[in-house]
Amino acid sequence: MVLKASTEPLPELAAFLAPFAHHFVRSEGREDLERYSTGLLSDLPHKNGDTIAAAIPGTNAQRLQELLTRINWDDQAFNAQRVQWMCRQVRQGPGALVFDDTGFAKQGRSSVGVSRQYSGTLGKVGNCQVAGTSVYADARVSWPVGVRLYLPKQWMDDPARCARAGVPPEIVFQTKPQIALVMVDQADQWAVPYKVVVADAGYGGDHSFLAGLEERGKRYAVAVPCDFPVEVFGQRQQGGQRADVVLKAQPRTTWTTIPWREGSTGWLRKKFFAVRAYRLVAGARRQLGWLIGERPARGQEGEWKYYFANFPKSTPLPMMVEWVHRRFHIEQFHQEAKQLLGWDDYQGRLWTGFHRHATIVMLSYSFLQWQEWRQRQQ
Repeated sequence: MVLKASTEPLPELAAFLAPFAHHFVRSEGREDLERYSTGLLSDLPHKNGDTIAAAIPGTNAQRLQELLTRINWDDQAFNAQRVQWMCRQVRQGPGALVFDDTGFAKQGRSSVGVSRQYSGTLGKVGNCQVAGTSVYADARVSWPVGVRLYLPKQWMDDPARCARAGVPPEIVFQTKPQIALVMVDQADQWAVPYKVVVADAGYGGDHSFLAGLEERGKRYAVAVPCDFPVEVFGQRQQGGQRADVVLKAQPRTTWTTIPWREGSTGWLRKKFFAVRAYRLVAGARRQLGWLIGERPARGQEGEWKYYFANFPKSTPLPMMVEWVHRRFHIEQFHQEAKQLLGWDDYQGRLWTGFHRHATIVMLSYSFLQWQEWRQRQQ
């Protein structure tokens, strides 16, 4: 194996890690964190304990495994400090708190949370783990906030299996939207300065998730499924209508072309239309907000998309469009964390190891974002 780093820490990385040193009682823990992070930041094609130990001098596979599973450090407190540091150093608000989940293909049955389940990453049902994630995203920068593994019901119905995987006894079954609400509360405890919650239709179509956000007084702009039930404001109808029925009945002349972000080949743009509407639950009115439709502009192809946002009546449509498309940042995080930082290369089976590996991946990603932010200021 070709060595990928010096025995001495990269100065910029050492400076970034210095404020986190107090989480480790012994110097070995601090050194292994730096070596593990260096390995994740290297150009190794696969990044697990064995490959990192072979390519990064000054550590070994056993020490790296103990960093993830045995030595005493609080990865939750560690992650909270990272998030709060990023809030102070790397942001240019107003920001969104974006939610999604991502899958990790696995073999066998022993890895914590593994099951045959649907994964958007795989695009099908497969043997995998699924984790809920949250990302802070403003108009200039984005970085991860938290990761929490989803445990399917069959896992929670098997206490012995959970015990073998080191699942804490206080963990109970929660749906992915319920996990997202826990992460909303966590972000609030850490004082993440977001203004709007953004999520895809897997969350936006869950009325308990939207109700939880409304109970917490949160603004949200979420994708919703085509059959999302609404009642157009001022048009009382028994049982309401589907979102797609409402929007496809609108004259094409009322739709507006709106760009929201500059991509690699020019500005991204589509046609949009918005109408004030209530979201309905079992035919009963709940939140009044905006039902937003998106369809291809002239010369474009693609599917129609639907969104619901509980913004005030005075909110401009281009602003709402920009908010709903902040979801791009969490997809970018998933892709880059896996392709560049070895997020899906972890081979351990334990709850603690999965989350500590994710914590160090988020730390390494934040280091890269901090470096880019510093260069951008210059």
